[in-house]
Amino acid sequence: MSFFGKNIKKIRGVKRLSQQAFAEIFDLKRATLGAYEEGRSEPKIDTIIKIANYFSIPIDNLLTSELTVNNLLQFKENLTLESGDTPKETYAKIPCITENTIAQYLEHYNKPAFINDLPEIQLPINPQKKFRAYTVTNLEMANHDSGLYPKDMVIGEFVPNNIIKKLNNGELALTLAKGELILRRLYCTNDSIVLRADHKNVPDKTFSIKEIKEVWKIRYVFFRRVPDFNFSVEDKLSFLEQEFFKLKRGLK
Repeated sequence: MSFFGKNIKKIRGVKRLSQQAFAEIFDLKRATLGAYEEGRSEPKIDTIIKIANYFSIPIDNLLTSELTVNNLLQFKENLTLESGDTPKETYAKIPCITENTIAQYLEHYNKPAFINDLPEIQLPINPQKKFRAYTVTNLEMANHDSGLYPKDMVIGEFVPNNIIKKLNNGELALTLAKGELILRRLYCTNDSIVLRADHKNVPDKTFSIKEIKEVWKIRYVFFRRVPDFNFSVEDKLSFLEQEFFKLKRGLK
């Protein structure tokens, strides 16, 4: 078993990176990174190489020995813990389409000067990818007490036109088509795109592929309210099991 998991956890601590932020740098899922750190899974060789090269750490050291903070500081100066010398992290700057700018966006979506003038949010996600933020304005993606409500915000990753038909049916996407900006689930049928709301009383909208100007696959959601996180049966059993062991230890 390698020391890879312990070492990347140590690197995160030195760099003050969350699991999500670290995973984004190397196009990993947060759960996958967690599995590496806990020793439940081993990474592919290309992932090891990317991380070793990024932090200028010899692969041998990354895999075969538990690194100390002093080791890490020797490998690369910008891993320093000194606050004055810590390099500023680069966050992705994401243009945000608000209720007040939708009309202008429909007309000027392809003009860089207009996009640069939109409000921006910054997030610790891959700055090399192209994202767009959008403030929800209707109840089309609401279903009873769940789903998206006005003032919630979604973050979409740009999907090139030649990739649209490869998206999984039912993906939540922000689509610009025929003078409309529509947040719905996307379905591909031959040369057409069907946009379907979660609200059952809202009819589908269908467009040909040629009518599609932009598609942004939704990757992140920010709720204006705190969602109702219902525990699953597994969560409840796990909680009860933990409480049982606490009681058992207290009786000893």
